[in-house]
Amino acid sequence: MRLLTAALLSLLALPAAAQHIRIGIASDPDVLDPTLSRSVAARQVFMAMCDKLVEVDEQGALVPQLATAWEWQEEGRALLLTLREGVRFHDGVALDAEAARIGLERHRTAPGSTRRGELGPVTAIEVAGPMQLRIRLSEPFAPLLAALSDRAGMLVSPRQANVLGAEFQAAPACAGPFRLTRRVAQDRIELERFEDYWNRAAIQAERVTYRPIPDTTVRAANLRAGTLDVIERVNPSDVSTLKGDRRVRLLEGPSLAVVYLAINMANGERANTPLARDPRIRAALEASIDRAALNRVAFEGLYRPGNQSTPPGHPQHVPGIAVPGRDLARARALLREAGHERIRIRFSVPNTTEYVQAAEVIQAMAAEAGIALEIQVIEVATLLRQWTAGDFEMLIIAWSGRTDVDGNLWGFNACGEALNGGRYCSEAADAALRQGRTQVEPAARLAAYGRAMEVLLRDRPYIYLWHPTNFTGTGAAVQGLRMVPDGLIRLQGLRVRG
Repeated sequence: MRLLTAALLSLLALPAAAQHIRIGIASDPDVLDPTLSRSVAARQVFMAMCDKLVEVDEQGALVPQLATAWEWQEEGRALLLTLREGVRFHDGVALDAEAARIGLERHRTAPGSTRRGELGPVTAIEVAGPMQLRIRLSEPFAPLLAALSDRAGMLVSPRQANVLGAEFQAAPACAGPFRLTRRVAQDRIELERFEDYWNRAAIQAERVTYRPIPDTTVRAANLRAGTLDVIERVNPSDVSTLKGDRRVRLLEGPSLAVVYLAINMANGERANTPLARDPRIRAALEASIDRAALNRVAFEGLYRPGNQSTPPGHPQHVPGIAVPGRDLARARALLREAGHERIRIRFSVPNTTEYVQAAEVIQAMAAEAGIALEIQVIEVATLLRQWTAGDFEMLIIAWSGRTDVDGNLWGFNACGEALNGGRYCSEAADAALRQGRTQVEPAARLAAYGRAMEVLLRDRPYIYLWHPTNFTGTGAAVQGLRMVPDGLIRLQGLRVRG
């Protein structure tokens, strides 16, 4: 009896099993550097690695993270940020105003930065006190706080300020709850808990592994089998299966995301096509698409058809712009007017289930108008590189959406911006978008974005198609997952019940 009691006491004295959360994501990130990244997959991983100055809550409101308070000054031409005490980067360096200044300057000035446009008319970043930072602007810029709630607000250690891309990824130093230990391309990204994380009490797991799995059904099967704990972007075709399985839970929430066709308008030789040169062909392509039928066939009717970058209900969704229905006769007439009975377009499609399903439906619809879409399925990070380089004619892709519409429109449409892979350029669109980002009064901003959308919907550098619903799957033992409209998985509070 004494031996049995001793054995039981010994077992009770053992430490609890280390929490290991395994997350299935839709694709492999492009680059784990917040200054250069442009993929949704990288944003998912950054939620574990890189805290931001400002966070987004479940209602889409901006709340403190690395900055505890902020104040607009000088009639909107300066923003004063108060930084959180006790924060350390993964290399042990303490966060202070000078470190934050260096991190933001990295976004502003680094070669190839995709954050530069998000920071808008920032002219200087100054140390205003040991833990206070002042951002100066040439003119008021309403979207700045929203930009600081995403990659533009992620800070890296000042020791890493001059290290970019693959070299940064070899030893990244952000200020998030986990730090990178290993990355195997197309297979896994492994992270371990950072013990000096400022909000250590909110982190239950000791390890996190991200597994890129493009096939949504395979992701769902791994969740049901218990080899994954959380999966993002559950396909509507898998919703009923997950709802009927007691081993898992399906969470549903609103999304800021939009999926669209992007046209190469003027980026290199691949833009020398009838699609780029003639707006009538772009109009014919849009007229051949039935968004409502696309939603029913590809997504079980669970998504929302759309033709703006923001979903209905977003404060900067322009009312009165109706989603056009299909008009096959008009599509054929426009094609003939442009001098074509039939036309062929090379259509680049990411190698994930949802995109391929949708592309095949769009292909069938366009064919009825005389538009032959040649689908080329490409790995997501590769497609993003091709988009930047102009190595595409037309592609389909999602933008995960921002709380401020400027983050959806400016970088993709303004002349010369880093995310404008099709090199679209319109003085009229630029003027309206600039008014929208420099106005402060909400009604004036909405009016400016209405003018911008008139131009963009006429020129069609992008053809917006639908707004997803945010479906996330978890194991039945997973607790504490918060559904935030940006669709990103936060690790704070997340745990697996033993």
